[in-house]
Amino acid sequence: MNNETRQDTGLARLQVRRNHEIFKGDAGIIRAALHFSFAGHIDPDNNGIGMLEVLNHDTLTPGSIWPMHHHRDIEAVSYVVRGEFEHADSLGNGGVLSAGGVQVMSLGRGAEHSERNHSTERELELVQMWIVPRRFGIEPSVQQRQHTEDDRRNRLLRIVKPANEPGEGLQVEQDASVYVSHLEDGSTLTHAVPDGHGAYLYALQGRLDVNGERLASGDAAYVWSGGHMELTATVPSELLLIDTVLWRTALR
Repeated sequence: MNNETRQDTGLARLQVRRNHEIFKGDAGIIRAALHFSFAGHIDPDNNGIGMLEVLNHDTLTPGSIWPMHHHRDIEAVSYVVRGEFEHADSLGNGGVLSAGGVQVMSLGRGAEHSERNHSTERELELVQMWIVPRRFGIEPSVQQRQHTEDDRRNRLLRIVKPANEPGEGLQVEQDASVYVSHLEDGSTLTHAVPDGHGAYLYALQGRLDVNGERLASGDAAYVWSGGHMELTATVPSELLLIDTVLWRTALR
């Protein structure tokens, strides 16, 4: 089972998941690391955290397409790790995002969308997250933004934020934020998880020291209560951090 480490006063408590503990699936055109229960994969010990229900790290083969399919009442967040992500949907939106790009589909009343690897030569890596909205049945919409490596270099770049909250990031209808970072060797960041919130940290690449624990590429960690996170890269590293209100009383 996963490790649990209580750190000094004020530092967040981590529950670490090693890369080999996270389920991997292969459907031919798509390989996936499924961090939580999803579709036919049931993992009773890992059903998300707070309002974050799904986190899949997908790798699509060159030129492959995941055809149009329907969702409703989720905030679908896609973050491009590597390659070129081509999007189309029943709302008439489209376009291509490269590494560092982010998309939010607010699928309230429902819509269809497809994902394609725009490149016929290189693989596409994409992290897809589902966040439960606080309100159901809202008008569906799509937001997209392209970021560069410099935008997230040695800082936590907030790419998703709660609706109507000031500052950077695309908006979701929930008290949840998504951050990304490219940390150079020896760089340190801190993040305060508020009371009533939890967090999920995913080491996309590299090696990180976090509150006394070492995370390597593919490792992840839960934070189930408030506290500070201190993150230091020991090699150049990429990370993804989701900060979410924990209780479903956030729904109404």
